[in-house]
Amino acid sequence: MEGTAKQEVIRQLQEKILKLEGFKPHTGILNRIDFGLADIESAFPFGTFPTAAVHEFISPTAVHATATNGFIASIVAKLMHAGNFCLWISTKRSLSPIGLTHFGIAPHQIIFIDITQDKDALWVMEQALKCNALAAVVAEMEEVSFSESQRLQLAVEKSNVTGFLHRRRPRHENTLACVSRWKIRSIASRVPDGLPGVGYPTWEVSLEKVRNGRPGKWQVSWQNNRLVHLSKEAITRTARPNHEQYA
Repeated sequence: MEGTAKQEVIRQLQEKILKLEGFKPHTGILNRIDFGLADIESAFPFGTFPTAAVHEFISPTAVHATATNGFIASIVAKLMHAGNFCLWISTKRSLSPIGLTHFGIAPHQIIFIDITQDKDALWVMEQALKCNALAAVVAEMEEVSFSESQRLQLAVEKSNVTGFLHRRRPRHENTLACVSRWKIRSIASRVPDGLPGVGYPTWEVSLEKVRNGRPGKWQVSWQNNRLVHLSKEAITRTARPNHEQYA
């Protein structure tokens, strides 16, 4: 019994620490969102994609940025399922609003804000993250400091809004206060039954850093409004390169 009691105390302490670091457990099945991430979610504490947190995505090239926007859109679509809106901030927007329909997002549900400087985009993102009427806030920019990312994380802890910080071609991959760091790249898409044409959007998803979790790498495809995990065998059978990921 003493050993069991000690383990329970340790578990409670670990849970409190995780909460302080931005990870919040979901209480009950009704509060849990099925993002369709499957094995990817097991990399996170509590075994679920952290909401009410800020996630960092890094894209070294324009092609990576396009793939990253597609992957982010697949997650944002689930967050917006209840009908709330999303704010999408960009310093150099290349996202096509019509392309979001492929991921189940109606363009009118996204509020686009185009800004020329990173410092202004960060200010808008911080203010937006404080608004609990939003389902998510996405910001595309280049440079972010650690102290700036801390303010973003503090904002979501009060509002429970989920933030996506998409850094396009940053000069430095410096450490931030975000709960995770991702890199997404396009890989060859599968063409059903070998038919001609463009296959499903397919990505290699790299979770490079995650607090108290396990980084990893997966191959996923967006098919029929959901993410499908691909085996190594499926990847080797792919037929066509997939650079234009719809969004």
